[in-house]
Amino acid sequence: MRPETFDQPCRSALNHVTGMPFEWTLNPYMGCAHRCTFCYVRAFERRADRPSGDAYGRRVRIKPNIAEVLRRELARPSWARETVVVGAATDPYQPIEGTRRLTRACLEAFVERGNPFGIITRGPLVVRDLDLLVEGSRRAKVAVDVSIPTLDEALWRVTEPGTAPPAQRLRAVRRLADAGIRVRVAMAPLLPGLSDRRDSIERVVRAARDAGATSLWAGMLHLQPGTREHFLDTLGAAWPEERARIEALYAGRAYLPKRVSAPVLAEVAALRRDTPRRADAPGPIEPLFAPDPEPPAFARQLGLAL
Repeated sequence: MRPETFDQPCRSALNHVTGMPFEWTLNPYMGCAHRCTFCYVRAFERRADRPSGDAYGRRVRIKPNIAEVLRRELARPSWARETVVVGAATDPYQPIEGTRRLTRACLEAFVERGNPFGIITRGPLVVRDLDLLVEGSRRAKVAVDVSIPTLDEALWRVTEPGTAPPAQRLRAVRRLADAGIRVRVAMAPLLPGLSDRRDSIERVVRAARDAGATSLWAGMLHLQPGTREHFLDTLGAAWPEERARIEALYAGRAYLPKRVSAPVLAEVAALRRDTPRRADAPGPIEPLFAPDPEPPAFARQLGLAL
C-alpha cells in the first residue's frame, strides 16, 4: 500500500542538534513508508498527537523546496562547512525518493559546495546516487551508514514491513564499497532474544565485512511509549510467546539495563575486531551516529524533542 503524500514547503533545511557526534541534520521527507515496527520516531509522533501505530507512515510529508533552501543556507558567510547527516529522523531513500529525487537534489548542493555529509538509510536506492557520492568524496568527507540488523527473513518481514530485503541492502553495501565509498553497517536495533544471539550477529558481521563495510555498530531495541505498543502488538500477532517475554523484559523501562545490553554490544565489538575487512575496502571513518545515546540527547539530535 502506497502512502498518501503531500507537499509542504520548508522554511529551513538544516537542523541544528546537540549531544551527538554531529551538529547538523537534514530530512527531505517527514514520515516514513518503511514503517519499521521498532522505529523510535513513533514515540515522538505520539507525543505530538500524530499517528504512531499502524497508521504511522501512511502519510509522508514532502519538502519540495528543500534543495533550494539548502543552497541558500550553505552559501551563508557564517556557514563553516560542517558535516550534515541526511536521514537521522526519516529515511531519505524511502520509495518516494524514486520519483521526487529530493535527496539527490540535496546531495548535488553538498557536492557543489564541497560540503561533507553522511547518509543513514535502509534503502538500496542509495546506489542510484553513486555518481554524486563518488564526486562528493573527492571534495570532502562522505560516508554512508546502511542499517541491516538481521539477515533472518522471517524476522525482517514482521519487523521491517516496508523495507527492502536484507540481501538487497548488502548488495548496496558492496556497490558502495566497490566504488570507494566509506560505508558502515548499522546493526540497529538488535532485538533481545531474536536478533542479538551470537550466531545471528556473526552472520551479519561476516556478510557486512565480505561486502566491504568499513565498520559496523550496534544498538539495542528502545521501547518508548508509542513505539512500545505498536512493536509489541505486531510481534504478538506473529509470535505471542516472544511478545510476552520482551514485554516482561522491558516492564517499567524503555531501555534495557546495562547488564543485559552490555554483553551483546561487547559481542558485536569482539566480532567486529576479529572479522577482517575486505582487503580493498575503504579506510575507517568516524561514527556518523551514536550507537546507544541516552534518551534526552537522542531526542535532541533528531530534532524531535517536544
